[in-house]
Amino acid sequence: MQIDVQQAHQLVVRIMSAIGHDADDAGLIADHLIDCELRGLSYGGLARAISIAERMARTGDIRRPIRIRHETPVSAQLDGGDHLGYIVAHRATGIAVEKASAAGIAVVGASDTWYTGMLSYYAEIAAARGLVSMIASNASPWVAPFGATEGRLGTNPICFGFPSADEPVIWDVGTSAIIHAEVTLARRLGQQLPAGVAFDSDGQPTRDPAAALAGAFAAWGGHKGSGLGIVVQLLGIMAGSPPIPPDLAGFGFVMVAIRPDLLGPAETFRDNVSAYAQAVRTARPVAGGDAVRMPFDRSRLDRRRRLAGDRIDIPDLLFEQLVHIAGHRPAGVASSSPP
Repeated sequence: MQIDVQQAHQLVVRIMSAIGHDADDAGLIADHLIDCELRGLSYGGLARAISIAERMARTGDIRRPIRIRHETPVSAQLDGGDHLGYIVAHRATGIAVEKASAAGIAVVGASDTWYTGMLSYYAEIAAARGLVSMIASNASPWVAPFGATEGRLGTNPICFGFPSADEPVIWDVGTSAIIHAEVTLARRLGQQLPAGVAFDSDGQPTRDPAAALAGAFAAWGGHKGSGLGIVVQLLGIMAGSPPIPPDLAGFGFVMVAIRPDLLGPAETFRDNVSAYAQAVRTARPVAGGDAVRMPFDRSRLDRRRRLAGDRIDIPDLLFEQLVHIAGHRPAGVASSSPP
């Protein structure tokens, strides 16, 4: 079925409020999940609200206040207090942006969090303030290192963001062959996984999402992607996570924010980023191929298109689960079931 963007946002706010978040945090989580939907990353959008509710039902509400454990003029380390990563990472980003704006550079780490979401969401915030950013987040051991079939690292996204004279350049990539949220959504919808992305608990290749969740995902990009995933795991440890975080808990998030005028005129840097982006986009494509894109171009265009159309698609099965958690149906949305 389809609902408009405002209805989708309100639905997530009701769900987050129903499971114990205050109005500010519920709105922040909804902003992030709806941005996933707008950018075509539906596995991290409305479906993620169900996973959040399931995790809090499993553990109970064990949140503590988010606090700063250690701080200098150019750094901070946050105890996330088992709060959802969207909230903790947003807080960490705000601190990093303010410190880097004042001092030129900042590094902020956060621990004891989970489900950090799209790192590009935080890179956009930094780029809007004219800052270069490098962001990494580790996770539970869902991913096998290259050459193994047992999980030892998380899906471990890493992201870089650059302000420019027009649109920021942002590259955000997970280091596993498939994202945990994609596997979870496939299980909910009764779909199989692509071949070659997961192992079952016996170390055999599988396309069954339930078996993959009980086993491990493959690393993205062979030994190179596996190495990058290990680096992200270590950065998360530097941020305060345990070496191998438990299931959906104890994640580490680290952000480095840099004011480009530390190395030269900021305006010149932004102009050069734009010029380089244009050079990449105008490179001759392969025969029969589409025009060359810069990282984040597709996400940006999809977001604009979906906002203009004011529609978000969601499978009926997931919508009914969301409505059940929220406690009532969004205003103006009829049941998708036949009379």
